[in-house]
Amino acid sequence: MSQTATYHTDVSWKGEHWGHIQFGNGPDMDFSAPPDAQGHPGVLTPEDAFVAAANTCIMMMFIWASERFKLNLISYDCHADGTKLIELDRTEIFTHLRFTPIIRISSGGESPKAVETRTRRALQAAQKYSLVANSVKSEIVIEPKIEIVP
Repeated sequence: MSQTATYHTDVSWKGEHWGHIQFGNGPDMDFSAPPDAQGHPGVLTPEDAFVAAANTCIMMMFIWASERFKLNLISYDCHADGTKLIELDRTEIFTHLRFTPIIRISSGGESPKAVETRTRRALQAAQKYSLVANSVKSEIVIEPKIEIVP
């Protein structure tokens, strides 16, 4: 039987191009449009939040998949870029999200090739089961660097 879960945020306008957000899980902060859209530098933007949502969700799903695939995860660091297209009529869309994770795995005495294969399968599972990645229409590109440590 299917289940549902609801998440929430509250936002309020603070004047000019400033807003404040309260996340349902506790944190709160100011945000703005990005500087290229009359916003302010140095604060959260909706664009940053969009890319961050996908990046953090894929990471959490990779941790989940690593446990299921019995990988000895040493570290996971991932840079993500979201590329947006600005049309002539000023409508915008993220065309793709590119993730470049650096993943370090201990071989634990196994063959490095076997561990790398399982790591790639875990990364595929992470993308497959990522709520956020499955909820966006942007192309998802993951280009990992996998290091197997003896």
